[in-house]
Amino acid sequence: MTLLSVNVNKVAVLRNSRGGREPSVVAAAEAAIAAGAGGITVHPRPDQRHIRPADVHDLAALVAGRVEYNLEGNPFAPPRPGYPGFLPLVEAVRPTQATLVPDGDGQLTSDHGFDLARDAERLRPLVAQLKAWGVRVSLFMDAGADGLALAAGMGVDRIELYTGPYAEAHAAGDAAAAIGRCAATAREARALGLGVNAGHDLSQANLGDFLRGVPGVLEVSIGHALFGEALHQGLATTVRAYRDIIAAAPGGA
Repeated sequence: MTLLSVNVNKVAVLRNSRGGREPSVVAAAEAAIAAGAGGITVHPRPDQRHIRPADVHDLAALVAGRVEYNLEGNPFAPPRPGYPGFLPLVEAVRPTQATLVPDGDGQLTSDHGFDLARDAERLRPLVAQLKAWGVRVSLFMDAGADGLALAAGMGVDRIELYTGPYAEAHAAGDAAAAIGRCAATAREARALGLGVNAGHDLSQANLGDFLRGVPGVLEVSIGHALFGEALHQGLATTVRAYRDIIAAAPGGA
């Protein structure tokens, strides 16, 4: 069954807009776990616009031994005051999975995957270090991207398909080509021994169609849409709705 990992970044955005500790990312993660989430995802950025290093540690203590913990970030971003760097955070908390994402400081959100022809040799020693710490490694990749064999060759465990273009096409009413690219990339990845995750702009409106078009997805990481929906439906109800969509997909039950 596809694992639902709830990304709690947006709770931190709301907290940071006012200062203080409320709303609590730990309380939100606890509520998501209680409602059936199989994992918690955070993406600490160097500018600390949402999740901060202290949150990474607090959430690690919360999820330990209960659900998966997925830490996302750019492994090439240098440390700066208040942010130790992505790999030091991973070393400190040893999440279940590290999802490496090639985003820059100026990006509003992650919007593209790695170019492995350019980045593979820089990534190779970082992947080896993460694996030595016992952390599963996933690379954020575009559907249709070249170079998946390079990912497999450096010991990566999974790729995460960037589903933003699929979500945009689905909203426009014609997602056939986008879902086809995702499915083809997933098949190529699995043929190379790589697991397939997915994330970005997935929602209750498009998740079921995605999972039917790309069977065998191991994990979906969802945050922005989920918390937007939760404003109206409640967090527990929303998490359970996603679980129901996953259960209804091929291989979901």
